[in-house]
Amino acid sequence: MPKTTKRMAKSHADIDSRKLHTLDEAVKLLKERASVGATKFDQTIEVAMNLGVDPKYPDQQVRGVVSLPNGTGKTLKVAVFAKGAKADEARAAGADIVGEQDLFETINGGKIEFDRLIATPDLMALVGRLGKVLGPRGLMPNPKVGTVTMDVKKAVGDAKGGAVEFRAEKAGIIHAGVGKVSFTEDQLKQNVRALVDAVTKAKPSGAKGTYVKKIALSSTMGPGVRIDPSSAAQA
Repeated sequence: MPKTTKRMAKSHADIDSRKLHTLDEAVKLLKERASVGATKFDQTIEVAMNLGVDPKYPDQQVRGVVSLPNGTGKTLKVAVFAKGAKADEARAAGADIVGEQDLFETINGGKIEFDRLIATPDLMALVGRLGKVLGPRGLMPNPKVGTVTMDVKKAVGDAKGGAVEFRAEKAGIIHAGVGKVSFTEDQLKQNVRALVDAVTKAKPSGAKGTYVKKIALSSTMGPGVRIDPSSAAQA
């Protein structure tokens, strides 16, 4: 049996996928299991939220951004479409790539070496032509999540500081990384609660019945642990 399979078997052992845990229990369990099936990399902790929405309807779409209090543990590469003083502002704020037509050509050619794309409004006509390339990857700038803005300094700072975009997929499920296994239990719980609170506040007008149906927490190589939604709410 391959080593990876053995590690995963150890981390998944005796986990009841139907049992509801409190957030405290889930975080503790995942950190313990990650050490049992120890890997050579710092695993990501991810939240999956099943929402009572159907995103194909405009009034049931859920999308937003949240700044996690303890960051994500990952340094994002940020690209910015800007010119003149705004381009200088983006570079000073720490953007990894800044450009106009040159950046357009690079992306259009299939070379995407960034995790977040920000654009000033005056360049969105140019960026919009990249819809077929950026859209499927979830990288198209959007004013709703603060990535189409004249305040590029703040947008770059937020992206570098742990801002996480979330969006309900076709089945009404949101996936988002909220930290690393190396984070303390308190740091992970604070981040989870911040995300759940942001998603809750983003409840669309068309959502009917139970909005947050299920929440599960998992690590990269670990099991999925179901959480009682009430325990993940902000205190």
